[in-house]
Amino acid sequence: MTSVLTYIGRNTLNLVRYLNGLIELSREAAYWTFVAPFKGRALKWRNAIHQMVLVGVDSIPIVGLISLFIGLVLALQAAYQLQKFGAAFMVTALVGVSMTRELGPLITAIIIAGRSGSAFAAELGTMKVSEELDALDVMGLDKVRYLVVPKYLAMIIMMPCLTIFSDLAGIIGGGLFEMLQLDQTFYSVLFNNQDALAMRDIWTGLVKSIVFGLIITKVGCYEGFSVKGGAEGVGKATTSSVVVSIFLVIFADVIFTAIFYYTT
Repeated sequence: MTSVLTYIGRNTLNLVRYLNGLIELSREAAYWTFVAPFKGRALKWRNAIHQMVLVGVDSIPIVGLISLFIGLVLALQAAYQLQKFGAAFMVTALVGVSMTRELGPLITAIIIAGRSGSAFAAELGTMKVSEELDALDVMGLDKVRYLVVPKYLAMIIMMPCLTIFSDLAGIIGGGLFEMLQLDQTFYSVLFNNQDALAMRDIWTGLVKSIVFGLIITKVGCYEGFSVKGGAEGVGKATTSSVVVSIFLVIFADVIFTAIFYYTT
């Protein structure tokens, strides 16, 4: 019984420390992003643009391809059920709304967590192991300002862009199935999507994408700063960043979906 209580207590304390570290890192990043520029501490836009390319532009092929397949699979499964009720024409609405409100931002976040979140943890973890972070402290340079804020800005700007691209790719995938298998024309698919989608469907997904991007950035950077040991520690931090990011993204998705369900 004592060992069980010890296990629960130890893990609870570790969770509290982890959440406290994330909150502290979020506070510092928000300060350097939204407050410091008004006090004469300019943002590092060149570094931010470089991160935008790495996070956003370089992710377009994989996000587009996976979202296309997701839209195609979603249309296949929807048509399988809806054809039984003679409602195959509703496939367009189902794919469009599902992609914009839920699957677009969620699939994009999972891809970026595995691709960029892990890269953040590996980059910062390697810097810590090689004592580059200590060198920044010795020089009087704030590591959050120089290393985290550019990633923070890149995620805020690029996640909505990638989500919109994912939405379009998924809708195109569903539309291809409808045109090839359900005898729909291009214009009927286009008009059906226009009738099915409302502006709230799009902006709810975009709000989610920004929150997901912030979660991925915070977790990836915090794991990198928390690395202990050598190369093995970097590997553990990289794996942990992906697992924790995906868990928190899905947890946040549940909360935001419930909020939007009851308020919109």
